[in-house]
Amino acid sequence: MKKVVLLISFLVAGLCARAQYVSLSDAEIQALKKNIESKEEVKKAFESYKQTAEQALNEQPNPIEIIVSQGVLAGNPAKTASLKALQDGNKIYALALCYRLYQQKAYLQKAQDFLLAWANTNKPNGDPINETKLEDFITGYDLIRNNVSTESKQQIDNWLIKVGEAELNSASAKPGKTTSFNNWNSHRIKTITLVAFTLHNTGYEPRIYQELEKQINANLNADGSGFDFLERDALHYHTYTLEPLLRAGMVIYRATGKNYFSYQSEKGASIQKSVDFLVPFVTGAKTHGEFVNSKVSFDKKRAENHEKGYEAGTLFEPANGVYTLSLAAYFNPLYIKDIQQVNSVRQKFNWQLILNQIMKPVANN
Repeated sequence: MKKVVLLISFLVAGLCARAQYVSLSDAEIQALKKNIESKEEVKKAFESYKQTAEQALNEQPNPIEIIVSQGVLAGNPAKTASLKALQDGNKIYALALCYRLYQQKAYLQKAQDFLLAWANTNKPNGDPINETKLEDFITGYDLIRNNVSTESKQQIDNWLIKVGEAELNSASAKPGKTTSFNNWNSHRIKTITLVAFTLHNTGYEPRIYQELEKQINANLNADGSGFDFLERDALHYHTYTLEPLLRAGMVIYRATGKNYFSYQSEKGASIQKSVDFLVPFVTGAKTHGEFVNSKVSFDKKRAENHEKGYEAGTLFEPANGVYTLSLAAYFNPLYIKDIQQVNSVRQKFNWQLILNQIMKPVANN
């Protein structure tokens, strides 16, 4: 009965066109277009998306039935195939972005074709680490959902409903499981949030807020550290649990004005404190040897598989914290000065910081 009620709530909520909270509103698209035309650094950052979209016009979708990544070593054929298929997400985002900017129907049609291929092939199973990789698919769809055909919208919406349902009822979230409060749950909350706000399922917001507040209290500590950092002895996992919480918080803030970045749990934990905990490792004021005391055997297996960055004692790479701080800079631009201390091509043309400049709390506009 619970699943039936949820299905109906998603369908009813998705019937009408609404503002985009997951991606960009019409006013924000116009601001971005102006910046692309007038600012060289924005133009250069956008160029990779333009090239991806142009190439995708001549490519075919590569959907996969079940995403295989979580708990599987690099080089595994199923994981390799999944990661290759998931490159469609970046193509969808680029096509959708170019359509919104330039209104050329070819971009819209191709993005729609890619999304329909996935909607008719992919079978979500509620694995948060696998399905967090659908973020670009969902964000791209949010960009064009008001523009796709009614029939296509129904099919794509139905797929995302299945994604949302699978995560809401995920076995990983059952009480007593570590995955009910570690980084898995952060990614689960993010995916539910993206789906709900793309489909405008406002009736499900209380559940999202409840789970997010519970996660901040269970996953993060008052001193800024967190369960994942302490369990894995790796800032890699500190950023990995923060990024989905920041992304979910951004969408919620844009839609409602609720600020979960500075929200403090009953034990004094907050996303902001945990971002601040990361800052000195990004600026170089501190260093950290990764995975030395990890309690998770899979980390050792990845080291033995010679996967980059997983060998115990490998120093945390400051550039690997740039995206986390870029998301946080949406809430507090002061993090930009910390990002600027990182000498990395990866953040030279930082798309998230470009978006931060134009993305506003839509509810407050």
